[in-house]
Amino acid sequence: MKKTILITGATDGIGLETARMLVSAGQMVLIHGRNPEKLDAVTQQLSQIPGSRPVEGFLADLSDLESTAGLAREITRNHSRLDVLINNAGVYKVSGHVTRQGLDTRFSVNTLAPYLLTKQLLPLFDASGRIINLSSAAQAPLDPEALAGPSSLGDDVVYAQSKLALTMWSGALGRSLKDAGPAVIAVNPASFLGSKMVKQAYGVAGKDLGIGADILCRAALSDEFANASGLYFDNDSGQFSQPHPQALDPELCRQVIQRMETVLARQIS
Repeated sequence: MKKTILITGATDGIGLETARMLVSAGQMVLIHGRNPEKLDAVTQQLSQIPGSRPVEGFLADLSDLESTAGLAREITRNHSRLDVLINNAGVYKVSGHVTRQGLDTRFSVNTLAPYLLTKQLLPLFDASGRIINLSSAAQAPLDPEALAGPSSLGDDVVYAQSKLALTMWSGALGRSLKDAGPAVIAVNPASFLGSKMVKQAYGVAGKDLGIGADILCRAALSDEFANASGLYFDNDSGQFSQPHPQALDPELCRQVIQRMETVLARQIS
């Protein structure tokens, strides 16, 4: 059965390679991007893959929570059902660390936006659906209060904190939904893949993006992830693994989600 799959940050890097694989497999793919010209070009490019179904493009700036909420509303207006959401969009280095809502751009894109999008799109999923959140092997301890405003820490630390926070809410939400909703799975697609982010952060070309795209396609579609809700898959080791110890602390995970909910309630009308 063909699936309807939304991928954020799908105009380059792992997101684009994943979209290309899924479109080539005949899936109905919805892609998100933040640059209108690039989004249109990629949408047309993917739609021309032989045997593909038409690809739909959706524009939003995930550093802006209002724009993120608008993306969820647009998806809901156009589709009554989603089978898979791949929260792929992420940032490492940014030109401005503070969003117009007064939040840290890195936390907003990497942690808060995927949480908001997931929560607002949940009504489109049934229990067979899957939400795949791109985590990382880089995970650093954080205080839940870090999610509420700008951070003075370096890009490497904030990136690792944002990915831990995403892994924490992924596990907690997945466990809370149980069999009543889609599976929520955090996935490290592999370290040092050849994305723009890796080139910016480490100045290296990186490994084949197909490694990351392949595991995201498997996480989205294959039976091996059917009962993995709340778990963390580490593609560096090729298996389900333990995330950072803070992600295994139920009370701290609860505090992270509570802090995100407070921030979103203040920002989203």
